[in-house]
Amino acid sequence: MTVLRSVVLFALAAVAEIGGAWLIWQGVREHRGWAWMGAGVVALGVYGFVATLQPDANFGRILAAYGGVFVAGSLLWAMALDGFRPDRWDVMGALVCLVGVAIIMYAPRGA
Repeated sequence: MTVLRSVVLFALAAVAEIGGAWLIWQGVREHRGWAWMGAGVVALGVYGFVATLQPDANFGRILAAYGGVFVAGSLLWAMALDGFRPDRWDVMGALVCLVGVAIIMYAPRGA
């Protein structure tokens, strides 16, 4: 159950962080205005809180592992919202990152 909780929290963190950055991008680069940017700032703040809910207490481990989730999630977000089509190297890189997440977070450790 702890692994499932961790995976769900990583997914929620990715939606908040990537979504927040995307909203700010839309507000600035696509000239959609302050409301989009403000929503992005709020979403980025939510990301910061979601990360603290991870069951592991080591900030460095959580943030390092989340980096891999961010890479894969960013490609998924771009596909879903911006029509981006990753090439095989994008996909391979994201898979390598997710393997890294699994090793960092879920490898058996001694007490």
